[in-house]
Amino acid sequence: MAVTEYILALDYGEKRVGVAIAHEVARMPQPLTTLTNDDGLMSEIAKLVDAESVKTVVVGLPRSMDGGYSAQTRTAEAFAKELEQTLDVPVALADETLTSVDAEAALGPGRHPKGMVDAVAATYILERYLHEHTGEQ
Repeated sequence: MAVTEYILALDYGEKRVGVAIAHEVARMPQPLTTLTNDDGLMSEIAKLVDAESVKTVVVGLPRSMDGGYSAQTRTAEAFAKELEQTLDVPVALADETLTSVDAEAALGPGRHPKGMVDAVAATYILERYLHEHTGEQ
């Protein structure tokens, strides 16, 4: 029997990290959870990778509106490098430009818990990654 494997996406933020997941075959991203960005973050991500049979982790890469690098870009890259050193699965980067705006639009009018927005933004990051790696949406 084949092992079911998943791809995990992270919308990295200073306070919270939104998490989304997609089956490697079905490729339908969905919000999973939001983690607090504290001293236990790496441990929590490692637990999710193990518990969900994750084969790849994707980190959202923020860019400025002109596509250039910013301080947030470098922070996300450093986070991805730390993940690579911590986890036993590949870590990839995917553009996250305007994913929070897309998430807020998808959730509809009104105020939404920031954690929910972060997790939905992670689904858009994962969707972009899947599109870039399969040519499908």
